[in-house]
Order: sequence, then C-alpha cells, then structure tokens
Amino acid sequence: MKSWLALVVTPTIALATQSVLYSMVTPSCSAQARLQLHIVAAVALTIVVVMAVVAFGESSLRRGEPGSHDSDEGHAHGRRRFLANMASAVAALSALVILAMWFTLWVLTPCEP
Repeated sequence: MKSWLALVVTPTIALATQSVLYSMVTPSCSAQARLQLHIVAAVALTIVVVMAVVAFGESSLRRGEPGSHDSDEGHAHGRRRFLANMASAVAALSALVILAMWFTLWVLTPCEP
C-alpha cells in the first residue's frame, strides 16, 4: 500500500516545488544567487524519485503473484497491481515535471539585468 504515497504525494510535491521556486525568485534575484533554488529542486526530485522506485518495486513484486480470476482475491490482486502501476506512472511524470522546472533554472537567470 506504499503506492498510495506515490500516487497522491508526488503530484503535490511537484506543485509545491513550483510554488516554492516561484516564491524564491525575488530573493534569489536580489542576492544574485541560485543555489537555494537548485537545492529545492534537487530535494524535491530526490523525494519523488524515491517514491517512484518504491511504487515500481511494489508493482514488480505484485507481478509474480498468482491469482485466480474466479475469486475476489484475484480481483483485489489486479486492483493492487493496477494501483501500483499507476502510482509508478504518476511519480515518473511528477519527476519529469520537476526535472523540467530544474532545467529552466540552469538555462535562465532568476532576474533579467
């Protein structure tokens, strides 16, 4: 059930990262320092990637379990596996979003001269 964290928390972390990075632009511009922005992006990306790996691990563990299609246990197994797969996909997408935001920090300056 760790996949719920990846399904719900990783998009929230991506949105929070965008808000935090946006709120830190003015202080970074006045100090002409981007280190804090890079630290926020790196920490967020690390958390999201760890959650994605955990969700993917749970989905690959579920892959090997046999299930009967006639019982409710087989349907529950399928739902858990689907949830773990979706959590992996959502976490991977959130990681790509954070990576794209971080890439813009490398290319653009916090303020225009």
